[in-house]
Amino acid sequence: MDIVCIGLNHETAPVAVREKLSLCGQPLTDALHWLQAQESVREGIILSTCNRIEFYLVIRKSAYPGPELIRELFVRAFNAQNIEWDRYLYQYLLPDAVAHLFQVTSGMDSMVIGEPQITGQVKESYRQAVEAGTVGIIFSRLLHRSFAVSKRVRTETELGCRAVSVSYVAVELAKKIFGELSGRTAMLIGAGDMAELAARHLYEHGIMRMLVASRTLENAQRLADSFHGQAIPLDALLRYLAEADIVISSTSASAYVLHAQQIRDALRARKNRPLFAIDMGVPRNIDPLANDLENVFLYDMDDLQKVLATNREHRKRELKKAESLVQEEVREFMRWLGNLDLTPTIVSLREKAEMIRARELEKALSLLRGRLEPEQQRVLEAMSQAIVNKILHDPIAELKRTDSDCDLARLLDSVQRLFSLSDPKGT
Repeated sequence: MDIVCIGLNHETAPVAVREKLSLCGQPLTDALHWLQAQESVREGIILSTCNRIEFYLVIRKSAYPGPELIRELFVRAFNAQNIEWDRYLYQYLLPDAVAHLFQVTSGMDSMVIGEPQITGQVKESYRQAVEAGTVGIIFSRLLHRSFAVSKRVRTETELGCRAVSVSYVAVELAKKIFGELSGRTAMLIGAGDMAELAARHLYEHGIMRMLVASRTLENAQRLADSFHGQAIPLDALLRYLAEADIVISSTSASAYVLHAQQIRDALRARKNRPLFAIDMGVPRNIDPLANDLENVFLYDMDDLQKVLATNREHRKRELKKAESLVQEEVREFMRWLGNLDLTPTIVSLREKAEMIRARELEKALSLLRGRLEPEQQRVLEAMSQAIVNKILHDPIAELKRTDSDCDLARLLDSVQRLFSLSDPKGT
């Protein structure tokens, strides 16, 4: 058998193509069942996200289907005969298919390197395939190994460390100034997507109180309600400014929403306690002169981009460590897969049985030392060999006459587990 990955992602296909390729629910289950019905396919998993669609298959080497199978599935699933799939598809075979899955699950192949959401998406794809009955012993082992690899990458490297999104950088910088955010008050000026992301990160890091100001009070109320915050009208901004430890502004205003003098007045009311401000607006929302005030820490988009660039470079350096770890895991999986070959398992089984027979016979003879004639010893030797051969005959015969690749793989795995044949090839 072989393992193959065929798919496309954000690097090979434009969004105009990717947005047409979404499999979930019943259509995904139907696609899995269609794949399983193909003569060449033994196991199958489909990973479908906004940035990729990938088909992982266990196939017979003698009946390798190639991308033609996937093209037919695309036509069936998406009714899109006119798209030139060959332009966008990539294909990996062993061991590259295994390495690719490990990289995907660990966030190494994501648009944002190190992002953690992909691990959950792969787990969901695995769950759906299990429910559809398209997962056997090989993909069960491979997918669980990929989750373990993802955990290793996150614990043994810093691939997922250092923020690479603007909103998350804002929160990370706030933590550097204040330490823990519990007990702190944050003010969001604006209620758009960037403000919502910032609110989510603040909430997840334990912010005590959240104020949301917007020109449209209804929008402010919607965002505040999502994070147990308080909505305030934009014209009441200055009344609450002194209460805020963290200010994050992301409006489309063409003029400053906060001026340096207004921030100076808020500092007096705060008794000069530090004020951290992030200006995500373009044009800027906060007067840059405020950064000259003592105990004011103001960052604009240029400042954030510099931090992001440094963080991205750090993740790229960590990517090399993660790649070395993945190659180590690929070799380990390939050893396990190779151990599913029939001959090495039979040889290993016979060798272990012979080792046990010889050891136990030697113990018995040592207890009877001087009391047995040579001929009697030869009889015991022959009897022990006959017992071993008769015990092993039926299991080995069953292995040899098993026709199905998947059944053979299950039997071999069971034999290796039952008899503790951890490495039949002796590697």
